[in-house]
Amino acid sequence: MATEVPVYLFTGFLEGGKSTLIQETMEDPKFNSGERTLLLLCEEGEVELDPAAFADGGKGTFVKVVEDEADLNPKTLDQWRKEVKAERVLVEYNGMWQLQSLFQNLPEGWIIYQEVLLVDGSTFLTYNANMRSLVVDKLTTCEMVVFNRCIPSVDRMMLHQIVRATSRRTDIIYENDGEVDFDDIEDPLPFDLDAPVVEIADRDYALWYRDAAEDPRKYSGKTVRFKAMTCLTNRLPKDQFIPGRFVMTCCEADTTFMGFICKFPGCQQLKQRSWITVTATVRAAKHPLYRGELGPILTAVSVEPAQPAEQEIATFY
Repeated sequence: MATEVPVYLFTGFLEGGKSTLIQETMEDPKFNSGERTLLLLCEEGEVELDPAAFADGGKGTFVKVVEDEADLNPKTLDQWRKEVKAERVLVEYNGMWQLQSLFQNLPEGWIIYQEVLLVDGSTFLTYNANMRSLVVDKLTTCEMVVFNRCIPSVDRMMLHQIVRATSRRTDIIYENDGEVDFDDIEDPLPFDLDAPVVEIADRDYALWYRDAAEDPRKYSGKTVRFKAMTCLTNRLPKDQFIPGRFVMTCCEADTTFMGFICKFPGCQQLKQRSWITVTATVRAAKHPLYRGELGPILTAVSVEPAQPAEQEIATFY
């Protein structure tokens, strides 16, 4: 069995504050009490690190500059770790590189313990407008996003909405000139969970899908109604299918079919990729297609033909 190696991942774009947070983290004796640490620097930051100021004087920290993304492969990463006998790894990741590339190339046993996104609040909207796919890539998996330089003119509501369009779980922090504010903006869902039948409007399908996938227990015992396309697959029993929609996460080229397993005795009468309106009860349960994780299992009350949604590809906006 491979040795478990904790990985602390710092992501973001230039001048977002990654180097500063790494410096502060390594200066904290509660985090750095002498553990042998491999520090991978994947871009040249605005602030130069000072290992001598680390809590252990930098004696247990080994810095490796990574200039070529191709070097982030299982063999090379494991070799670097073994060379310095590192017990953990910190990564200052290049904002122009896709995170999935890193995740797919981590050696066996390397586990992401924490992922923080550092962003310059005063320039974030420009990044989001011009490099939306890279922004979504960094927001999708981070546990916390820190907006530095959140001067008074920065629209915090806009920042909040952009984050929430990708993740409802990510913690949000706003910082300006040493003052730190935790995001406390409420995110009411655009549908009534207390209604006898929870009506999901076409425009809200993506938000509902994500919310139900992240917290399926919330929907247990509820009855929902939504418009979807049929997905018939031999991977399911004959009385089950997947009603869902194509959802765009960041750009038109990045669309994925997203739906939940639904039990319905009349599956054989359905046509592949036909539009339907589904009314179904929901329970939370594990299923192989959910990779063993808890997810919504629908039981159809009715399945009726429907006209296509006005916007056939669902979005989070």
